[in-house]
Order: sequence, then C-alpha cells, then structure tokens
Amino acid sequence: MAYLDFAPIFKLYGGQDEWPASEMVHCETIATRSRLHNWHIRPHRHSGLYQVLSLHSGKATIWLDDRQHQLEGPGMVEVPQAFVHGYDFTSHCSGHVITIAYPLLAHLVQRLDPKASLPDHPAIYGFTDAHSAQMLHEACTQLQAQYASTRPYREAQIEAWLTLLYARLRSSHPRGTRPASPSRGLGHYTRFCELLEGAYSQHHDVAWFADKVGLTPAHLNVVTRTHGGKSPLQLIHERLALEANRCLLYTPLTIAEISGALGFAEPAHFTRFFRQATGESPRDFRRKAAMTTWGQRPAT
Repeated sequence: MAYLDFAPIFKLYGGQDEWPASEMVHCETIATRSRLHNWHIRPHRHSGLYQVLSLHSGKATIWLDDRQHQLEGPGMVEVPQAFVHGYDFTSHCSGHVITIAYPLLAHLVQRLDPKASLPDHPAIYGFTDAHSAQMLHEACTQLQAQYASTRPYREAQIEAWLTLLYARLRSSHPRGTRPASPSRGLGHYTRFCELLEGAYSQHHDVAWFADKVGLTPAHLNVVTRTHGGKSPLQLIHERLALEANRCLLYTPLTIAEISGALGFAEPAHFTRFFRQATGESPRDFRRKAAMTTWGQRPAT
C-alpha cells in the first residue's frame, strides 16, 4: 500500500513529457536511461502503459510491488500499467526496454487472439532455452532498429515486430513470479481504462464512466489520481487528443473528417479542443509533422 501511495508515476522514468504524444510505442536500450541513474531505477509506475524489459546479458535486482527478485540474462520482465516496479542493474547490462500504450497493446492482443484479455499481472521470464532467448533478443533488436529509423513504412514494420515479440512472449513460460492479485482500486482503474478505450470518441462525462465502473464520480476521481496521477477528465481528454494526433499524422483524412470521426459536432469545436490540448491548431500540427517527416525544418 505504501508503494501505491508514494511511488511516482512517469511516462518514461525520470521525466513527464519526454514521449511524443503521437507515438504509441517507445523503445530504447537498458543503458540509455539506466546509465544516467547509475544503473539504478527507483520504484515507480506508469499510467496507461505496458512495459517489457528484455535482459540479454548481465544481472538485475527487480522490485515488483513489495517483493524483490533476481534475474540473470537472458530473461524478460513484463509489467502492466499501475504496478510498482524498479531495477538495480549490474554495470554494462545489455538489453531493451519496450513501452507500449494500451490502445496499441489492445490491438496486438486482439490481432493474436480475439478472445484473449490484456495482461493483468507482472511476470518474470527466465530462459534456459538458448533458441527462445535468441529469437526474443532478435525481435527486440529489430524493433529498436525500426524505431530509430525514418525509412518508409516505419510504423507498419514497428507494429509487425511488436506483434512477433508479443506472440513469442506469450508462448514462453514465466519463471513463476506472480505477485498478489491487483487491489480493488487498481481493478476499478483498469476497468475505467477499458471503458475509455472503447468510448473516448463518444464524449461521455465523468459521471457516465463512474456509473459503469460502479463508483461515484468523487470516488472515481480518487482512483484515477491514485493509480494514474490525473483526474478522470484529464485522462479522457488525453485519450481523445492522442487519437487526434494519430489521425493527423497517419491518415489522409481532412480535419473536418477527423472531427466527425472523433465525435465533434463541428470542426471548430475540434480545433478549439485540439488547441487547448496541444497548444497549436490541427493544421499547424499536421504541417510541422509533414516537414519533420521529410527532414525539413518548419519555416520560422
């Protein structure tokens, strides 16, 4: 309980705004971030993000909620949203950290098995089979290469490697570290996130979500602030803005068409919402993104 009360919530460890809002996946090596913190990642948690740590070589002490575990590479750690986790690595560990936003994770899960549910508990995977370990390491390495590239079809190739990685992970066998069942509050938060994922474009108010979860709006506010670090309304607006970003970046839809698809009565309402959420108009956001894609700088 103490961890849930006091463990900080990050998008990525060490900062709140490092991840571009339009991206639904982030990939980096273990050394990229851990070296900045003397190979020690203090216990923390993520809201709306699922994370996989692939330890190719080296050793790590792992905190999952209030329990400590040891892992020697090759191995993997799987952490769903809101679970407290931290790491102590030996110097010069090698491996990758892959962080996936839940909308993309849900898409991957449904693609592999329409009846499957999202992961609801952390797990540690230790590999004694060299072939399995090498296949997972290859998938992580290829994913990192595509993530860092600017080549055509980058998003499609990232999704393909993510799908392969998740399929290989699901077919592996956890070593047997499964913490206690999620708390009731975390269960309510997970249910809210599931509802939000299916209804973000319908513009329901907080009271609607609270009723579906089985809480009062005030209690739902406590739950989301405890497990997500933000109010329900903030999370609703963030999810809608995320979808708007992706529509502007990755589809040829006009702004009016995006406005309608996201449930806005008028394009002007959508433009006002987007400007409040991002600080710029949809048209300016799309123009700057297009120039960046082609390696140009926006005119000043």
